[in-house]
Amino acid sequence: MIYSHEVEKMCTVAQGVAHGAAPIPEEAKWVQAKDVADISGLTHGVGWCAPQQGACKLTLNVKEGIIQEALVETIGCSGMTHSAAMASEILPGRTVLEALNTDLVCDAINTAMRELFLQIVYGRSQSAFSEDGLPIGAGLEDLGKGLRSQVGTMYGTLKKGPRYLEMAEGYVTGIALDKDDQIIGYQFVSLGKMTDFIKKGDDPNTAWEKAKGQYGRVADAVKIIDPRQE
Repeated sequence: MIYSHEVEKMCTVAQGVAHGAAPIPEEAKWVQAKDVADISGLTHGVGWCAPQQGACKLTLNVKEGIIQEALVETIGCSGMTHSAAMASEILPGRTVLEALNTDLVCDAINTAMRELFLQIVYGRSQSAFSEDGLPIGAGLEDLGKGLRSQVGTMYGTLKKGPRYLEMAEGYVTGIALDKDDQIIGYQFVSLGKMTDFIKKGDDPNTAWEKAKGQYGRVADAVKIIDPRQE
């Protein structure tokens, strides 16, 4: 340790106050976090790249400083999916500090990691008041039975109005309109369910029919339009 001449000449004054770190909530405990190993919790965060052409939602489950589980969801940029594949391999097993300083390839994923780090080291995790935290696998449950991200894709123009393309329920196949051409419901196909039916032996047409659903007053519609064609 090197001290400047000015510091060397100073007299010593005792540091009387030493209360330690302020405790933060972690998995139903108050923890004075001093080391990386003191950090535990499950949390979510969103990141974006510099040109803001894509975003990442990242979920991490951290136990005693080590990332045990990572869910990486991306939208808006095709290259991000490959970066997410790499991040899912890189993140588990690293400390939150290592992960913060690891090249996760995509800037949106790096930014999401930064946001999660800030949340978790300040005790703002989803599991802050859950005894023993959340089990490994809790991140995967965010995707539901179909193991697909909750995606919404909508498009609209002043001239032709809105088009629903994809909802959390699935791929939108029809928009139900009333006599005033206002949307009163929609039809959809759950692609996750459809794929599962095909894997179990159903032919694609049968799987398509079995995976269909609808929301709203579809039965009252004057007409149903294909959002991708009409």
